Amino acid sequence: MKLAVVVGTTRVNRQSLKQAQWVLNEASAMEGVKAEIVDLADYPMPFFNEPISPRYNPNREIDPAVKPWLDKLEGMDAYIFVTAEYNHSISGVLKNALDYVTSEFTHKPATIVSHGSVGGARATMHLKEILSESRAVVIPQQVAFLGMHEGIDEDGKLSAELAANPYGPASALSTALSELKWYSDALSKARG
Repeated sequence: MKLAVVVGTTRVNRQSLKQAQWVLNEASAMEGVKAEIVDLADYPMPFFNEPISPRYNPNREIDPAVKPWLDKLEGMDAYIFVTAEYNHSISGVLKNALDYVTSEFTHKPATIVSHGSVGGARATMHLKEILSESRAVVIPQQVAFLGMHEGIDEDGKLSAELAANPYGPASALSTALSELKWYSDALSKARG
């Protein structure tokens, strides 16, 4: 499984990057998984301004600044979106990036690892709807991480207390990764 760990924020001093590193560390330890961080900060794109929805535009001319983002998504088998909660939703930069997507997610699994107020649960709710509309297969298991600022260090390592909690974020992420791998394997076979 080629897994994109998408960092859905770009602001200075963002916490999403260390959370993404935690996800990458755990995913990379799994057999049959090749994971990489896909950081939206590396894909600066203009505000979406295409005259017709990309999905319904047979004559679409992709902005050259957007093509690397779409090409990266196309080459992946599965996705984990790491997102903070901004004003009870996802960041504007993540929504903008997703507005450019057409068929890149079709029949591929995705899940969400969030943080913020109430663990980023409201951002997760919105993102699940957006990803479903983008034709991703959004798996039921996701990770809402409350207190992430103190719970993960800059290298993506959980605090000893959180790592030892059998009902904590480590367990939730392990379950989400196992489910994502299962869906990815099954959908990859179905896609042929």
